[in-house]
Amino acid sequence: MTEIVPCLWFTDDAEAAVALYTGLFPDSEVLEVTRYPAGAPGEEGSVLTVEFTVAGSRYTALNGGPHDAFNDAVSLQVLVADQAELDRVWDGLLAGGGTPVQCGWLKDRFGVSWQVVPRSWAAALRTATPAQAAAGFAALMPMVRIDVSALEAALRS
Repeated sequence: MTEIVPCLWFTDDAEAAVALYTGLFPDSEVLEVTRYPAGAPGEEGSVLTVEFTVAGSRYTALNGGPHDAFNDAVSLQVLVADQAELDRVWDGLLAGGGTPVQCGWLKDRFGVSWQVVPRSWAAALRTATPAQAAAGFAALMPMVRIDVSALEAALRS
């Protein structure tokens, strides 16, 4: 069966990124670490790739050197159950130098873009009237870290 595994390209800190991600999310683990062999473009014995799962999904982290920086064109979306889970994930991803952005987006200290949003948001939009959806977006747009109660209240208005 064909499997699609996203590969995240880091300069040289794939192991540290994977440690953050697998420590923050349940059902996550490091599966395998491979190292640069002699004659390869990286330093012999240094980490080449880390195969890992985060919340049950498989990824590869690659130490490929300074090639291309992460950007917002690709982000990892975390759907959370409530404000407590949102706060835990948000704070964990920002730890050590991440940058909050807007509308529940942030960049972790490795430059990876994340969206931390309540699972109820998408569900509410599917059944919202146009006026409720507009009120929900009006509440969401100025938020950085999402306030779940305020967002839900706006959607009910």
